[in-house]
Amino acid sequence: MAESTMPGMDVIRKQLVDADGDLLRELVSGVVQALMSAEVDAVCGAEYGERSPDRTNSRNGYRERRWDTRVGTIPLLIPKLREGSYYPHWLLEPRSRSERALVSVVADLYLAGVSTRRVDKVVRQLGIHGIPKSQVSRLAGELDELDELVEGFRTRPLDAGPYPYLMLDTLVVKVREGGRICNTCICHATAVNAEGVRESLGLDIVTQEDGAAWLGFLRGLVARGLTGVQLVTSDSHPGLVDAIRSTLPGASWQRCRTHFMRNLLTRVPKQAQPAVATLVRSIYAQPDHDQVDEQYQRVIAQLEERFPAAAALLEDAQPDLLSFAAYPKAVWRQIWSTNPLERLNKEIRRRTDVVSIFPDRPSVIRLVGAVLAEQHEEWLTAERRYLSLDVITATRRLVEPTTPEVVDVIAA
Repeated sequence: MAESTMPGMDVIRKQLVDADGDLLRELVSGVVQALMSAEVDAVCGAEYGERSPDRTNSRNGYRERRWDTRVGTIPLLIPKLREGSYYPHWLLEPRSRSERALVSVVADLYLAGVSTRRVDKVVRQLGIHGIPKSQVSRLAGELDELDELVEGFRTRPLDAGPYPYLMLDTLVVKVREGGRICNTCICHATAVNAEGVRESLGLDIVTQEDGAAWLGFLRGLVARGLTGVQLVTSDSHPGLVDAIRSTLPGASWQRCRTHFMRNLLTRVPKQAQPAVATLVRSIYAQPDHDQVDEQYQRVIAQLEERFPAAAALLEDAQPDLLSFAAYPKAVWRQIWSTNPLERLNKEIRRRTDVVSIFPDRPSVIRLVGAVLAEQHEEWLTAERRYLSLDVITATRRLVEPTTPEVVDVIAA
């Protein structure tokens, strides 16, 4: 905390946007600091800096304390008093309330939506008494502001286009609905903008991954300003492919090579799978479009002798698997699979695994939306572009022949 008067939610928001921290850890840190500050204000009889005849004590700086929790080590600033002492027994006494419980209640406050009554109940459960209702309301309001941050991120105009490369995927999370625990899908998208910078475009939660869900999600992105898409990389879900063709006319589709490889190897005996995988990967090791195509045909011919079912699948998938080869070689690794998006999914799962089962759908949007907003800000402020401007220009030349020449991009 840079200033003692800085509200806990301001700390969280600042770290969410500016820092490279874990969302839940920052939430816990911000809430704990806000609760300690409120408790000290109650002991003093007035808020920090307030002139009041009811004041009985005043602050005298902070003492630092490291707090080890299951979400990481959190540096605490414990307020000191000019007369007497203050110690958060509800937090740091070994036999009081465990940090696991505190992490859980903070997560519940954020995930389940925040109200003054809910905050007051949780505060009292933690053993904190005597905090004025006004401060409880303020804490509830500060937590609730994260909803505005996430909603602003999800509905912002997509005005950094054109977005030549788009990537789509889903995550499955458990949510309580109607007294049951159900699997729901999170649709989300990333793209590379006109400056070669990655963006997280948004997310939505749907009952199941089908054509209607993807159609609605993609139409929402287009309505917000998604334009200039030349290549979409995703798995081969039929509903998704149809939605891409309906909403993004003119865009090519690249079938994720990683997902396809899993499908292909199911048609090969287990003992032969490593050799077949190595053979198929040789297609992607070629230096240019023509040699990629030639190697593809050679691999099909070799597979036909021993594994005709695998060869037939590979032959049928050729147009979709080789879409990447029409683009500059410098971008192939970034567009021939959804692996870059899978790394983001791993970060999301690391946070959602702490929750396990979400209380409702809005809680999923809150947490996952905040994680994506955090990652989006990190990409925008990164020192290096995801793709160079030369590569972006070379990509545009595929559909805009008047774009100025770019030298040696293909060989980059």
